[in-house]
Amino acid sequence: MAGEQLQVLSALDLAKTQWYHFTAIVIAGMGFFTDAYDLFSISLVTKLLGRIYYHVDGAPKPGTLPPRVSAAVNGVALCGTLAGQLFFGWLGDKMGRKTVYGMTLILMVVCSIASGLSFGDEPKAVIATLCFFRFWLGFGIGGDYPLSATIMSEYANKKTRGAFIAAVFAMQGFGILAGGIVSLIVSAAFNHRFKAPSYQDDPVGSTVKQADYIWRIILMFGAVPAAMTYYWRMKMPETARYTALVARDAKKAATDMSKVLQVEIEAEETKVEKLAMESANSFGLFSREFARRHGLHLLGTTTTWFLLDIAFYSQNLFQKDIFSAIGWIPKAETMNATQEVYRISRAQTLIALCSTVPGYWFTVAFIDYIGRFTIQLMGFFFMTVFMFALAIPYHHWTLKPHRIGFVVMYSLTFFFANFGPNATTFVVPAEIFPARLRSTCHGISAAAGKAGAIIGAFGFLYAAQSQKKSETEAGYPPGIGIKNSLIVLGVINFLGMLFTFLVPEPKGKSLEELSGENEEDSTELVMQPPTNRTVPV
Repeated sequence: MAGEQLQVLSALDLAKTQWYHFTAIVIAGMGFFTDAYDLFSISLVTKLLGRIYYHVDGAPKPGTLPPRVSAAVNGVALCGTLAGQLFFGWLGDKMGRKTVYGMTLILMVVCSIASGLSFGDEPKAVIATLCFFRFWLGFGIGGDYPLSATIMSEYANKKTRGAFIAAVFAMQGFGILAGGIVSLIVSAAFNHRFKAPSYQDDPVGSTVKQADYIWRIILMFGAVPAAMTYYWRMKMPETARYTALVARDAKKAATDMSKVLQVEIEAEETKVEKLAMESANSFGLFSREFARRHGLHLLGTTTTWFLLDIAFYSQNLFQKDIFSAIGWIPKAETMNATQEVYRISRAQTLIALCSTVPGYWFTVAFIDYIGRFTIQLMGFFFMTVFMFALAIPYHHWTLKPHRIGFVVMYSLTFFFANFGPNATTFVVPAEIFPARLRSTCHGISAAAGKAGAIIGAFGFLYAAQSQKKSETEAGYPPGIGIKNSLIVLGVINFLGMLFTFLVPEPKGKSLEELSGENEEDSTELVMQPPTNRTVPV
């Protein structure tokens, strides 16, 4: 039986959209802007790293990163992110959201700068330094996922909560776009200042010495937006739901939210003590009660995020390989090093501008009207359709007259990823679990996603190689080819659509209603049907 809501939580749920909501979106969102910039900017410079540090005299093509080095450079930040999501997610429930929020930002700023530094000029030293600091950069980024989502969900009102959390995540689109724009500006400036012939005309001269600064500047720029928001993160008060329901300090929760909402709120210390004694507010993550109430929900959030990220990260990190394969980016030997960075950046910027960014903001606009479940199911469905539409007639798309059609179809898969599961898998875990486990469960769900991203990043490197040994990149064994890789990704998207049926619809409900934290008597709850439907009716 549902009990009466705490006044401070009711005030948050019923609050009209105010300035503090937008402030919270910007503060939390700039963290995600930085996250996306740092995670995806590496794909813009890996070809350049190959040219600089792995040049082979007399080779018909420019140097490329060896398979294991490429896998490490592309995937090490994702490994750090996975670890950070689990650790900081757990820590956010133990120490409070605000306290841990500052730690993650400092780590991101320091490691972004350090990523552009090297201990020595030998390839092994440069790559080892880069991988070391990108792991810890990923560790800090990992903490931003559960903390940003949880803070925004606990600050938002229930009417527009989905849009606010999705808006924080949508800043990721601007981060990807900013990475492309910064890379375009830097590479264009260097190409204008330091003229160089193409690789086929002069293999050594095509990579000027100053090109070594390009990738460092691009990676280090990620520290700027993160550093700009540190002061404002530290000024944010702790969320009232953590203070009241986890720390059990009713007075501080009421005082903090009175300042934020600019209304008088009663402390209700007796009611907080009573809620703390209820069995519904005491079970742990590994208890039978959690498994009964939220086990299927956690399975749903982890599996859908895992499957989504296999497809999403393999597409994002290896766009340049797909564009090269269909001829949208010229052959590497026809360009110099800075021209190649420019061409790759231009292609990824156009994809971000035309499909990635709009997809995120379509989710923000519609999530509180059509619901998380519908958007996620629709997104997985169209991702499946467009993947198969690209894969089955793949040879058709590689022909010159049809290459623009391929790019349009490929862009639509990104649009429906972002107006779909890429946004909703981030939103839902921040809404459906109890306050004392919310950050932890979001961290677990996000870590499952990053496990999928690692599979996508590492696996696609090998899978996308040609089936003919003569056509594979240097050092790689034959793979299944891009066509078959796209078919595999289509099947993965279809499985994501099926697992979406395990995820509840949180639209229009308070966080306590969804998690059962305001239940007065857990024994009565057993006799009644569950309040959270798995599939909306």
